[in-house]
Amino acid sequence: MSLKKEICSHLLAWSQQEMKLQKKHQCDECVKTGDTWVHLRTCQTCGATLCCDSSDNQHASKHAKATGHPIAISAEPGEQWAWCYVDEQIVGY
Repeated sequence: MSLKKEICSHLLAWSQQEMKLQKKHQCDECVKTGDTWVHLRTCQTCGATLCCDSSDNQHASKHAKATGHPIAISAEPGEQWAWCYVDEQIVGY
């Protein structure tokens, strides 16, 4: 029996060569309301950069749920990973 988990179809279909990176280091939704954030995630479908689940507003998760956009990458300097909101799976790149 193997304990190795297969990579989900969303992450397999995601192409790093088409990677969308953050344009600004801010959560645009938090900026609108004057809130702060902890870390940022960039949606790989539309390029929106929003706050993480450790932030009070959890805009990135809300965005994924509302839009069905499955993959976000860390927008933090030095971090190189992608997260699938649908399958709750992470992969480094």
